Amino acid sequence: MPPLLSTDFRAFFFLLTLCGLLCGPAARSQNAPPKREMRGVWIASVENIDWPSRRSLTPDQQRREYTQMLDTQKKNGINAVFVQIRPAADAFYQSDLEPWSKWLTGQQGKAPSPAYDPLPFLIDEAHARGMEFHAWFNPYRASLDSVTSKLAANHPYRQHPEWFLRYSGKLLFNPGLPEVRNYINKVILDVVRRYDIDGVHFDDYFYPYPEAGQVIRDEAAFQQHNPDQLKLADWRRQNVNTLVRDLHTNIQSTKRWVKFGISPFGVWMNQTSNPEGSNSAAFEGYSGLYADARLWMQQGWVDYILPQLYWSTTFKVASYPVLLDWWARNRFDRHLYIGQGAYRIFETSKRDPSWRDPTELPRQIRLNRSYPTQVGGSVFFSSKSLVANPLHVADTLRQNLFRYPALVPTMPWMDAVPPRPAQNLVLTRTGRAVTLFWQPGPAATDGDVARYFVVYRFGPGETPAPDDPRHIVALVPRPANNQPALVDTTARPGVEYAYYITAVDRLHNESPPVRASTGAGSPVLVAQAPPVVPTPAPAAPPVASTPPVRSGPPVAPRPTISRPAPNTTSKTKVKMKKRKRGGLLERVFGR
Repeated sequence: MPPLLSTDFRAFFFLLTLCGLLCGPAARSQNAPPKREMRGVWIASVENIDWPSRRSLTPDQQRREYTQMLDTQKKNGINAVFVQIRPAADAFYQSDLEPWSKWLTGQQGKAPSPAYDPLPFLIDEAHARGMEFHAWFNPYRASLDSVTSKLAANHPYRQHPEWFLRYSGKLLFNPGLPEVRNYINKVILDVVRRYDIDGVHFDDYFYPYPEAGQVIRDEAAFQQHNPDQLKLADWRRQNVNTLVRDLHTNIQSTKRWVKFGISPFGVWMNQTSNPEGSNSAAFEGYSGLYADARLWMQQGWVDYILPQLYWSTTFKVASYPVLLDWWARNRFDRHLYIGQGAYRIFETSKRDPSWRDPTELPRQIRLNRSYPTQVGGSVFFSSKSLVANPLHVADTLRQNLFRYPALVPTMPWMDAVPPRPAQNLVLTRTGRAVTLFWQPGPAATDGDVARYFVVYRFGPGETPAPDDPRHIVALVPRPANNQPALVDTTARPGVEYAYYITAVDRLHNESPPVRASTGAGSPVLVAQAPPVVPTPAPAAPPVASTPPVRSGPPVAPRPTISRPAPNTTSKTKVKMKKRKRGGLLERVFGR
């Protein structure tokens, strides 16, 4: 065994553990791209913006269009999709509460034909490509027009017209009614319970955007449901805050691994309105939409915030660098991702002409990365904007910024227990191809198992380091048969390599590695298991039951990844050698 492989295994495990526990996103090799970064796209269904592209598509055409979109986004380096499944009190899934969406079948309430439930397919296809699936709900929008005669018989307006407001030709749920909040919780938790989603997502639509001559007619609810005698604006913010708080609690009680995040308008408050605000002169989400995004982070009612910074770096009224800095300083230890306005590249606005510069969007991503401990990544609006590749922005992602894979950042307040390492690793080499077989380890102390595996490769003279994604050969999803495998077709003949494999759970905690090498001249390939390091028990076990909706009191304001075909090449099963405990790890961690 080459000295590199026998001496650096412990160092690799130590660095992996140290980086995960102490260093965070900032801890990476000099000039290396980030190993952990959210890289998402919104897939909007309202008005058929992204998917499905037309209301008249058959189920087969819908599925084909969606998988082609995901394939393109995978090539772009995307690792999460935010898919709009409830655009206006309707459903892109089988629901007993709300009607099928007209943007899916052409007519609200009409089921797909041939019959199928799109949501399991949407989720499974994303997961098969190593992408998180965030279910995007619009909580208050009920219809894009107020012609109620077109609403399906099972639309909630038919049962409870008293729940709704009319504003600017649209139908909206009244956020001031407790029964509305309970109903919205019920709709969303129905999806959380029945489908394998990774997150629940809201966009910026809470109370409606103000329009000249329009008034929100919520006087009756204000009089009946205002026990604290708040002013109208504070009462409206309280209504939104209560929904956000209660929904976060209910999601965590239902499935502890499902994230909850919101994408608010990009300006909370201007400094002219509040000393805590940003140095901007723009519309405010706080006063205009009654959305107190800063409070949500401060109270821990969201797991991530995703402000829509849809302005250029030279737009003075709402400057991208200024707002990026403000959100970075006001995230309160919750994840901060940035909503990137990729759609604006198509505009010809004279007010913000920098969008015609092909370096604008890449510049924004690099600015995000200049805050390595505060900004965790980007989400692009919307999918079709990247697919169209305007100004070659998708080429820039593929060839430069997102050239190497990235793991989604961990959320230690949700889960900090890594999965058990992979086991029974087998390596064979035939010509240019190096084939790796292994098995998932048993469940961790919190019951979690590996969701996917990271395969690192190091050549002669390369020091194994877990924080540089340039050494990641592949991210391998856990297959249904529990027999993951990888064929590395980029290995050079005659060159010795060390491979390290780690297991990752669905909240992206990474296990210690197992290792094997191509070991020239040795008929026996040895994969060493990591030291046995006890993991702490989780704060609470997974909740398998279906709790009731909780409503608290109002709140105060590269290589080919394939399954190897059978062959006659002889292979040697890797013997697992357990390292002795103690030494460096014991001195550092006191175990």
